[in-house]
Amino acid sequence: MASPPTSLVFKVRRRKPELVAPAKANPREYKPLSDIDDQEGLRFQIPVIQFYRYNPSMQGKDPARIIKEALAKTLVFYYPFAGRLREGPDRKLFVDCTGEGVLFIEADADVSLEQFGDALQPPFPCLDELLYDVPGSGGVLNCPLLLIQVTRLKCGGFIFALRLNHTMSDAAGLVQFMAAVAEMARGCLAPSIPPVWERHHLNARYPPRVTCTHHEYDEVADTKGTIIPLDDMAHRSFFFGPAERAAIRRFVPLHLRECSTFEVLTACLWRCRTIALQPDPNEEMRIICLVNSRSKFNPPLPEGFYGNGFASPVALTTAGKLCANPFGYALDLVRRAKADVTEEYMKSVADMMVIKGRPHFTVVRSYLVSDVTRAGFVDVDFGWGKPAYGGPAKGGVGAIPGVASFYIPFKNNKGEDGIVVPLCLPAPAMERFVRELDSMLKEQPPKIIVSAL
Repeated sequence: MASPPTSLVFKVRRRKPELVAPAKANPREYKPLSDIDDQEGLRFQIPVIQFYRYNPSMQGKDPARIIKEALAKTLVFYYPFAGRLREGPDRKLFVDCTGEGVLFIEADADVSLEQFGDALQPPFPCLDELLYDVPGSGGVLNCPLLLIQVTRLKCGGFIFALRLNHTMSDAAGLVQFMAAVAEMARGCLAPSIPPVWERHHLNARYPPRVTCTHHEYDEVADTKGTIIPLDDMAHRSFFFGPAERAAIRRFVPLHLRECSTFEVLTACLWRCRTIALQPDPNEEMRIICLVNSRSKFNPPLPEGFYGNGFASPVALTTAGKLCANPFGYALDLVRRAKADVTEEYMKSVADMMVIKGRPHFTVVRSYLVSDVTRAGFVDVDFGWGKPAYGGPAKGGVGAIPGVASFYIPFKNNKGEDGIVVPLCLPAPAMERFVRELDSMLKEQPPKIIVSAL
């Protein structure tokens, strides 16, 4: 269930980082981000990594050269990525479409894909070598918006790693861009889905008016030092295959049997994580669920839109109630929070960003989960086939490490399809989390859960 920490060590030889500009000159213009894009909670870099196996049909072809050339062609269509972010009055962000380009690194590693083992999942060994942080490149403003490193492996496979300024795109938007690069690498002349900017769909109204409740942006004082400490952090991944998901569903009450896998898994992790952190029973605990809002609009956001199009509704309760109540209590809270997201909700969020100065989401006693199982990372094919692993490079990313987890599609060494969840917690809490989750997976649910509902 839980992946053991890896001890694999290897060397990576990198060439000098270079800027890849669009293959043709792009319009020199300024493009404002939306009022969802430029909130404080998205002003950070997010890492993604894709592992590709050796493919005999691609013998003699260099993935670094092919991807670099495809990148330049793709940037003709996605030219804002080749620009730089600037900040205007009231902290409003916009892209200065300078055409300077994105950072690209070509590298070789003295390791084979097989040496990573059967469980190819976060945390990955030597990640800082596979996605090198070029000095001076990691800022939100006036820096490259993308950094890409292609590392050839001695087995003939390669690793594609990417770092994105999150204000530019969410997972769906990033995958759309990556898929376009992959199409160009396979010989296409243009992306099959033309990119659409149109960030105005997610701008505040005039005058702005907050019409919904947004607990995700509550101002909460950390009176008891409950923001997770950054020292002695443990990183583990947990696999939820058919057996694990069935075991958790045994605790679902009859009236909630139609709940989604996301909802059931989220309720389980929130409860186990809270028990592991041992907060004061009266402390308020929050689960923040990222919800893709594209289809919530009427009409839906246009196909090809690659900005941030998600909401982050919150379920909240006290630690005591969350831990003492049956599993159905947490599950019902998660389900209700997800149902909050509507077009009006999104407009209300944008309005709040403008009124309150683009605040960060609440991190005090919060846990954020993002489901990327349908985002499409595992379908990105540069010509070598689909990746052995594709998705977020680690859990706990963001301004406050340890707060976020991703749900990533994964096939284990038995061939079972499931979901892998990277988790980041202080080491003692991680031990308690493993025990609590293991206990839940093996325990028989108390009959009162069913008989009382």
